[in-house]
Formats: sequence, structure tokens, C-alpha cells
Amino acid sequence: MMIELLIGVALLGALVTFVAPNRIAGKLAFAISLVPAALSVYMFTAFDGSGNALLADGGVIAFESSTEWIRLGEYTISWFVGLDGISLPLVVLTTVLITLAIVSSWTPIDDRESQFYGLLLFIEANLIGVFTALDFFLWFIFWEAVLIPMYLLIGIWGGPRRKYAAIKFFVYTNVASLVMFGAFVTLVFSLDVTTFALPAITTAMLETGPQAEIFGLGGTSLASAVFLAMFLGFAVKVPIVPFHTWLPDAHVEAPTPASVLLAGVLLKMGTYALLRFNFTMFPEEVISAFAVPIAAIAAISVIYGALLALAQTDLKRVVAYSSVSSMGYVILGLVAFTQFGVGGATFQMVSHGLVSGLMFMAVGVIYNATHTRMLTDMSGLADKMPLAVGVLIAGSFAYMGLPLMSGFAAEYFIFFGSFGSEFLEYAPLITAVAMFGIVIVAGYLLFALQRAVFGPYLLETDYEIGRAPLHDIAPMFVLLAIIIALGVAPELIFDMITDAVDPILENGGEW
Repeated sequence: MMIELLIGVALLGALVTFVAPNRIAGKLAFAISLVPAALSVYMFTAFDGSGNALLADGGVIAFESSTEWIRLGEYTISWFVGLDGISLPLVVLTTVLITLAIVSSWTPIDDRESQFYGLLLFIEANLIGVFTALDFFLWFIFWEAVLIPMYLLIGIWGGPRRKYAAIKFFVYTNVASLVMFGAFVTLVFSLDVTTFALPAITTAMLETGPQAEIFGLGGTSLASAVFLAMFLGFAVKVPIVPFHTWLPDAHVEAPTPASVLLAGVLLKMGTYALLRFNFTMFPEEVISAFAVPIAAIAAISVIYGALLALAQTDLKRVVAYSSVSSMGYVILGLVAFTQFGVGGATFQMVSHGLVSGLMFMAVGVIYNATHTRMLTDMSGLADKMPLAVGVLIAGSFAYMGLPLMSGFAAEYFIFFGSFGSEFLEYAPLITAVAMFGIVIVAGYLLFALQRAVFGPYLLETDYEIGRAPLHDIAPMFVLLAIIIALGVAPELIFDMITDAVDPILENGGEW
């Protein structure tokens, strides 16, 4: 019942915070968020490394809970939740980031606080559901429910173009969800199953494949069509080129805490789903048919996203476009289909969540003080805001892959796994192209830092700035400590990740 407790505390906390007075909403939400954070850390320490939750012969499911919920004809929908080494680190990431995002909201959010913090806790409950649900319909309910609070966070508390950004975010991701939903339900109807439980569907796919012909397609043809449709649906959520255009608008207009969650966790929903569905359920023959095009798209996303970041003069847009580049590395690791590739991609999900959250918090602190994000409007901030700028510089180095920080470990695992991949044709060439993205990342981040934080002090506004308050700085130092800890000792999560990844690579059998 641990997972139900996590979700229940977040949901109940959201309801309580919604009706709480504005003056105490922020502190109340922070206190409530500590409970899921503490529970997730306890679950992390108690986890027994039990293999992959979707593969019956790959280990048991940790913290499992299952009961029949709804019957739709011959099909059963269940409340079925559980964790493995892939999902547990993402649950911990979610609960920790929510707590820190709440603290980072205390300065910028001064209107309708109770509703704002209630939505943060509501989004936490649904994110935990996405990473723990093992029944497709239950998972899809949580998946869609995440869109509602994020739409409201952007549309109510966002910048001048918040309505446009919120609608664009909702339309892109909801249409993609419909494509994915239709494809997966079609697949289920073609299998010899009477349940929407993901382990049963995975087993049926790997052992027998589609047993019914739908839309004139059967067997491998149907599986390939479903794989492609689901990949496109999840690719919008990641996002990868050319489905990335909603992301910068959403980031720029969203309030800082929403940007932290959007980059830190919501983007990981797409890559997590790709790993859980596309790269776990489908045989190697289906994956290999699309491996080279997907890897090419990943490399293009890395380079193109970095080049777009290099062209920006808005510091928040720089960080936003860098997420497109970073997610390209995750896709490359997944499609390499090796232990270090897939394991490194999962490690990168966690690492990027931490680093991007840190970067958006730092940009938010600078904006709170200067009321501008334009690199052309400021310079020499290091003398005025030494702690905030110091953390921003440290986060930038983590993005660049500085050794002993989590970004270095993640990129090394991915490059090592993809360069030597026997599954992916032209693997060395594609990997070499993607690796060049590191050079561009260093270029745009160092260029931004040089203009904004070094040199003589200049601020083309009327605001006096000074040291940021402690509650703005503390969350960034917590994230920086975790980033360094995972960089120094990546085995803290990498071993449990590989325990769950290995059965995926071993079970892509023929049918």
C-alpha cells in the first residue's frame, strides 16, 4: 500500500491546500510534500532490486498492489501499481523536485497561492501514478490528468503570452496522446489477452505477437505500424525534432516552478513511456526496422536543439532549447539497445531532471531580482548575486558534462553504449555526430555566462539587486548536492536501473 499512500497523501494534500488561506498555503504545501518525499526515499532504501516489472521472467514487482476495478466486456481494467529499477528513481525525482519547486515558489508567487500550491500537489499525485501504474487504462488516466494542472499553471500564472503557450502545450500533447491511445488499444485487440495489465500485454507480444488481423495488417506489419504510431505520440511529449515547437513557448511563459517540473519530470514521461512500451514490448525485429531513422532523429535533435539554444538572447529560452538537445541523448541511448545505452538513457532522465530543475531555478532567482531574462540587458551579476550565480555556473558545468557530476556519467554511459552497439547500424558515425553536441552546449552556455554574470556590472532596469533570500538558494544547493553525489557514485541508481534493463535486452525474442 506504499504507492497508494504516496498518491493519496499528494491528492489529499492538494485538496487541503486548495481551501487553505493564501498566507499559509506555501508553507502548508511544503510540509505536506515532505511526506511523499520521505516515503519515496524510504522505498528507495528498501528496494530489493527485483528486475523488470513488465517482464514475468525478469523479476517480481516491488511494492505491488492489484485489484480488479472495471470490466469492459471480456476485458478487465485493474488498479495495478508497482515499481522496479526504472520507475523508482523517477518517483524519487518527482517527489524531491515537487518539494523544492514549492520552496522556490515562495518569492515569485503572490497571487492565488492556495490554488497554485494545490495544483503542484495534484500534479505530483498524477506523476507518481504515471511512473507506477501497470494497467494501461489506469496509466492513461494519470497520463492525461497531468495535462490539466500544467495547463492551468501556465495559463493563469504565466507570462504575457500565457494563454497561447498553454493552449499550444495542451493541443500538441493531447493530440499526441490520442494517437498513442488509439494505436495501443488496436494492439491489445489483436492480442490473445483479456486484460489491460501491461505485464500480460508484454508477455503476449514477446511470445506470440498479434493474433488478429486489423486494418488489413497482421503479425509484424501490425506491430510495426503500432510501434511507429506510439513512437510519434510519445515523441511529442519528449519532445524531439520536429515536434519540439511547443516547448520553448511553454517554458518561457510558465512560472519558474512550473518550468522546473515541466523540464524536470514531465518531459521524462515521454522517454519513460518509450522505454516501457516501444522498447520493452516490441521484439527486436520491429525495433530494428526503425532503429537507424530514430537514431538519426536523436542526433539531429541533439545538434539542432543546441544550435537553437546558441541563437537565443533570452536566458530561459537558452535553457528550454537545451532540453531538446538533452532528450536527444536519451533517445540515442534507448535505440542503441545495449545495457549501457538503455541504462544510460534512464540515468540521463534522472540527471537531466536534476540539472534542468537547477538551471530553471537559477534563472528564476535572477529574474526575481532583475526583472529581465535578456542577456543583452545585464552583465556582471556575479558581484551582486554570488551564490545564485555560483549555482548557475555549477549547473552549466553539469550540463556540459563536467566529470564528477551526473551529466558526465549519463553521457558517458550513453556514448559507450551507443558507439559499440551491434544492434544499431552506423552506430559509431551517429554517436560521433551526437557527441559534437557537447561542443555546442559548452559554446552557448559559456557565451550566456560571459554576457550575463561576468564583466562590469550593468543592468538596464531600475531595480536594485542584492543577494537572493535563503529560501530561493537552498533548493538549488540541494539539487547541486544530488547532482554531485550521482556524478561521484553513479552506482547509487545505475545498478538498480541495469537490473531492470537487462531483462528487456534478453527478452526481445522472435515470434
